[in-house]
Amino acid sequence: MADSFLLNGEELREPLLYRGCGLDGIYLLNGYALEEHDGERHVSISDVDGLHLAIGRHLVTYRKGLSPKEIRFLRNTMGITQAEMAARLGNNSQSVARWEKGECEIPGTSEKLLRAVFLASLIRPEDLCALKDLLQSRLDALDNRDETQTLPAQFELFDKWEESQAA
Repeated sequence: MADSFLLNGEELREPLLYRGCGLDGIYLLNGYALEEHDGERHVSISDVDGLHLAIGRHLVTYRKGLSPKEIRFLRNTMGITQAEMAARLGNNSQSVARWEKGECEIPGTSEKLLRAVFLASLIRPEDLCALKDLLQSRLDALDNRDETQTLPAQFELFDKWEESQAA
């Protein structure tokens, strides 16, 4: 399956197969420059880090099952080792190595958690602090809650939406 990416604000160009990420079927519709030196064609990419984040976001939100190359790509894009990824997913580094080599499939729960961990890595630090504070306050409230009392559900993370029980 081929996936195409473009850099906002630039004109579309001839699709270029992007091999620098280690994935198959990634095409750039712009955001690259072609140069020739000593008869060899060289490609330079504008904002490689941003491109890799966009590819990763696409993988975790639109791909049904992650391939070994995609698992490795996500880990590398997050800038973590196999051991660090294993710790985040509650596994061991040998399991991560086997998933990346295609020796065995990543279990469904680990794959879902990897997707969530990658998306969380995209959150700005200040927003992550707000999420941490919200979760901590909710957990503290749960510890102190009188379970015999029914309260309306509330959600305050992004736009201060609140859901209350129908009267």
